[in-house]
Amino acid sequence: MSQVNEGRPLAELLGGLVSDISGLFRKEIQLAKAETSEKVGEILGGVISIAIGGVLALGALGVLLSGLVTLIASFFVNQGLDPTLSNAIGAAIVTIVVGIIAYVFINRGIATFKASNLNLKRTTASLGRDADIVKERL
Repeated sequence: MSQVNEGRPLAELLGGLVSDISGLFRKEIQLAKAETSEKVGEILGGVISIAIGGVLALGALGVLLSGLVTLIASFFVNQGLDPTLSNAIGAAIVTIVVGIIAYVFINRGIATFKASNLNLKRTTASLGRDADIVKERL
C-alpha cells in the first residue's frame, strides 16, 4: 500500500473502490450507448441506400420492359399489323412472361415459410438426446 492510503480506514477504501467501479460502469454504459447510436446511424444510412437503389432498379426494370414491349410491337407492325394492336400484343406478351416469372419466385418464397420448413429438427433431436442422457445419469 502507498503511504497515502495507510491512514484511511478499510470502510473508506472499500467505499472509494465501489464508487470507482460504479463510475467505471457508468462510463462503459455511456460508451456503449454512443457506439450503438453510431452503429444504428450507419445501418439506417445503409437501409436508406438500399431502398433508393431498389426504387431506381425497379424504375430501370420498368423502362427495360417498356422497351421490350416497343420492340415486340415494332416487329408486329413490320408484319403488317395495326400499331395499336401491335402495342397491345407486345404488352400482353411481356406481361404474361414477367407474370409467370414472378409467380415462380413468389411460390418459392411462400414454400420457405411453410411450418414444416421452419421446424428446428436438429435442435429438437439434440435436446431429446440431452434429456435422455440426463435421465440415464439420474
